[in-house]
Amino acid sequence: ICAIAHVTAKTMPHKDAECRKGSATNIHDPATRELSVVVPSYNEENRLPLMMDEALDYLEKRQKQDPSFTYEVIVVNDGSKDQTAKVAKEYCKKYGSDKVQVISLEKNRGKGGAVRTGVFSSRGRIILMADADGATKFADIEKVEEGLKNLRPWPEGMAISCGSRAHLEKDSIAKRSYFRTLLMYGFHFLVWFLCVKEIRDTQCGFKLLTREAALQTFSNLHIERWAFDVELLYIAQRLKIPIAEVAVNWTEIEGSKLVPFWSWLQMGRDLLFIRLRYMTGAWKLEAKKCN
Repeated sequence: ICAIAHVTAKTMPHKDAECRKGSATNIHDPATRELSVVVPSYNEENRLPLMMDEALDYLEKRQKQDPSFTYEVIVVNDGSKDQTAKVAKEYCKKYGSDKVQVISLEKNRGKGGAVRTGVFSSRGRIILMADADGATKFADIEKVEEGLKNLRPWPEGMAISCGSRAHLEKDSIAKRSYFRTLLMYGFHFLVWFLCVKEIRDTQCGFKLLTREAALQTFSNLHIERWAFDVELLYIAQRLKIPIAEVAVNWTEIEGSKLVPFWSWLQMGRDLLFIRLRYMTGAWKLEAKKCN
């Protein structure tokens, strides 16, 4: 298995390709905004408006209260086949391209690939990953911000604060079938055994990173689909980046792209390969520098 993992390991996908030469901004440049919000979106024409309305309403109110607060929302259209891009561009017209921008990928790369693209084009001092379904109340950004502050002093400016649904686990189990509960516990065990031991909920799509932490983790990221969160946190642990886990409000929204059995099977394979490929040296961590 180790040999297969090593031989089949691919080089960094699109290594730093998101930082296109001559592009206006990229993750290597100094921050020019306080906050960047990256929203990966695949066939989200129905769910995206609710999330964007809530997020932009919060951000606009916060900016009125504190004019020094600046932000941008980056919607990454991950090769959608519906009207996701059109819906997102309506917000560009309403709020201006300096506050809302849309990046469209020709082919679907997966959530990790979409987030990575958005992060590499961001301008924020801190960068928030937020799901397009709006399952987490956007105002809970204040909770993850507090988690980030509590990690100070940040070593080399690096820290990560993860939203967590672990406190809701008992209620969710009561609503799930035995099979899905078994899959969930199996996945949690593999995450703990192979990769990340200190974070109970690695999959919540509400994560806040300092710019320096985003540069180091996403520059080394290989997994582009569902298990990318685990590799992200595994890299952070290997680089000794402090991580906080903060309870956030969360509501299950209909329309999830996760197919229970096959997605969990794919994630289980990816978890094993994450550990083995780093262990055998097929994947190596490289330090990146800001300009």
